[in-house]
Amino acid sequence: MLTVTAQAAEKLREAIQAQTQDPEIAIRLVPSTSKPNQLGMALDKEKEGDQVVESEGAKVLFISSELSQALDGMVIDCQETPEGVQFSLTKLAADSK
Repeated sequence: MLTVTAQAAEKLREAIQAQTQDPEIAIRLVPSTSKPNQLGMALDKEKEGDQVVESEGAKVLFISSELSQALDGMVIDCQETPEGVQFSLTKLAADSK
């Protein structure tokens, strides 16, 4: 299962609230069409089989079951940079499981 840190979930929630007030909309991880082996983010509604990540009771991230399997053991985190919030995807440390 993909893990999302509390800080990353909060930043995702803030980004969604800046775009829409629709509680059915969240960010979906999608494979990048222009950059192989990279992911993008898009606003979308939940689909059957999605892994759903919540923050403060709000759905913030949808991941398709296929992508969720490919990202098993990975962690999404974020950090503030001069350019804004940057999200990262890293492998979960073996001793953290």
